[in-house]
Amino acid sequence: MKNEQDLADQVRKKYDKESDTMQYTGVMARIVSAIAITFSVFQLYTAIFGILDAQLQRAVHLGFALALAYLLYPARKSWSRNRVHPVDVILAILGAAAPAYICIMYRELAMRAGMVTTVDMLVGVVGLLLVIEATRRVVGIPMVVVVLVFLTYAFAGPYMPGVLAHRGVSVEQLVGHLYFTTEGIFGIPLGVSSTFIFLFILFGAYLESTGLGKFFIDIANAIAGWASGGPAKVAVLSSALMGTVSGSSVANVAGTGSFTIPMMKKLGYRKEFAGAVEAASSTGGQLMPPVMGAAAFLMAEFVGVPYIDIVAAAVIPAILYFAGLWLGVHLEAKRNNLKGVPRDQLPKAWDIFRERGHLAIPLVVIVYLLVTGYTPMRAALVAIVLSIVASALRKSTRMKPIEIIRGLENGARNVLGVVIACAAAGIIIGVVTKTGVGLKLASGLLALSGGLLLPTMFFTMITSLILGMGVPTTANYVITSTIAAPALLQMGVPVLAAHMFVFYFGIIADVTPPVALAAYAASGISGGKPLMTGVNASKLAIAAFIIPYIFVLSPVLLMIDATAFGLVFSTVTAIMGMVGVSSAMIGYLSDNCTPLERIILFFAGLMMIVPGVETDIPGMIVFIAVLLLQKRRRKGKENIK
Repeated sequence: MKNEQDLADQVRKKYDKESDTMQYTGVMARIVSAIAITFSVFQLYTAIFGILDAQLQRAVHLGFALALAYLLYPARKSWSRNRVHPVDVILAILGAAAPAYICIMYRELAMRAGMVTTVDMLVGVVGLLLVIEATRRVVGIPMVVVVLVFLTYAFAGPYMPGVLAHRGVSVEQLVGHLYFTTEGIFGIPLGVSSTFIFLFILFGAYLESTGLGKFFIDIANAIAGWASGGPAKVAVLSSALMGTVSGSSVANVAGTGSFTIPMMKKLGYRKEFAGAVEAASSTGGQLMPPVMGAAAFLMAEFVGVPYIDIVAAAVIPAILYFAGLWLGVHLEAKRNNLKGVPRDQLPKAWDIFRERGHLAIPLVVIVYLLVTGYTPMRAALVAIVLSIVASALRKSTRMKPIEIIRGLENGARNVLGVVIACAAAGIIIGVVTKTGVGLKLASGLLALSGGLLLPTMFFTMITSLILGMGVPTTANYVITSTIAAPALLQMGVPVLAAHMFVFYFGIIADVTPPVALAAYAASGISGGKPLMTGVNASKLAIAAFIIPYIFVLSPVLLMIDATAFGLVFSTVTAIMGMVGVSSAMIGYLSDNCTPLERIILFFAGLMMIVPGVETDIPGMIVFIAVLLLQKRRRKGKENIK
């Protein structure tokens, strides 16, 4: 068990930049812990007694995050990992002081109404530079490059060609807009981070402390471990369950993959396929309600709907995604005659539920609270308390007082990547609102696609995938929803469908070569080739490349203008369609597929996924015809033997 945990930690540090932090001891460890715990206490206090004015809440939130970021993430990897560097101490103090200036001068800044003094300018420039450097350390270079490109564009407007040209802005105007209003760094992304997202990440930290992750793996093992290709199905099911509380692809890979990938290899799966199953399953965790990725909370704000509407819209696409994965591993197991684990070697589901089923109570309650109209903040707050209470129901899962305190610290640590990414994304939004480039880029996208919907969706998909290769999902969604989604909206696409479209492709970039972080992390455990792991993961995750097109063309899958009968019928036929598409990807249905059969099955599957009787019925007929043909062929082979 220790070796598995060590491997998981190595994978996290190598592929998840946010996990590669300083390991202090002594006084410095206590100082960092105190700051992190205070951060969590502040967030809990404002959640209970009421948040501060928007800019004040966000400034305090960012101040804590910057201070911790500079103390936990060294400027260079070569610096000692257990001794703080003086430069980092200075930057941490400045990181706390620059946002604190807004809190101290709040009334005076409000009275000046946009007038920026020399001191304001100095603080604003320092604040911007601190956010950019923290982004480099915590999030990575690609995000910094995107931010710098937008900042350069803000000044280069008069020299830009065609529709990209604008009047330009002065340094004073830009700093004032980005740092002293709620249109830039302290905009909507940081606002959502300082309220909903922090509490949900803290909730996830407590669930992890209770051992819920191990509970999910054991339950998945008991349910699916005995079936054909059992360990692969365990990976799919456990990652889907983990995805209900975790929004990180790489963290999911490290958490469940260290257990499932060795099991898959032992059963007979190829290294690359074993890693691909885990990568695709873990990436899908960000699509799985109720928590999903942090970007889902931003979507609720940008679209202007309650968060529960985002959750409801995500249910059917998530089911189809994981159905496609399940079918892929099932068909691969059937093709290679891979058996499951004997039942007598597996835990009993009832025993697991009896011993640790109470750990899932907070998850059930948070869904109930969201459905019954509680705000996400209030629902998360209740769930945090309930996770501690639920763990105390049995001595074996009860958290000690020190573990409760550590939960506060872990929650603050876990949120840093999201906070910094949201602050950096705020710079991009600020430039977009100041220059109007968002509408111009959307118009350019429409011109490039000839005003046709399918080409517009294709170019939007490519944009999202490219950004997702180096930019976290949260920031990726902010950028694409600002630049690309408006193009879809101008084509008459429902606002929720347009935003869900870019959200999906930003997430699936984690398994899309050449930069597929989740696939690379999985290959670190499996020992397979990273590129081939990514290719296999993309094939398994084919649903994520198809479903967004379908729900834009037919929003019924997002429960938009859907009847009960239409929803059930569309879901059933779409799952049947996933059987056809998965068979085409794997090359097996009832027997090995010929190249022609793979093509026929792929298009028959697409026809069934698209809602509507006029496509479902022909798709079913073709699919059944191929199935019967393969059964007859297989029977003939068996008779010859």
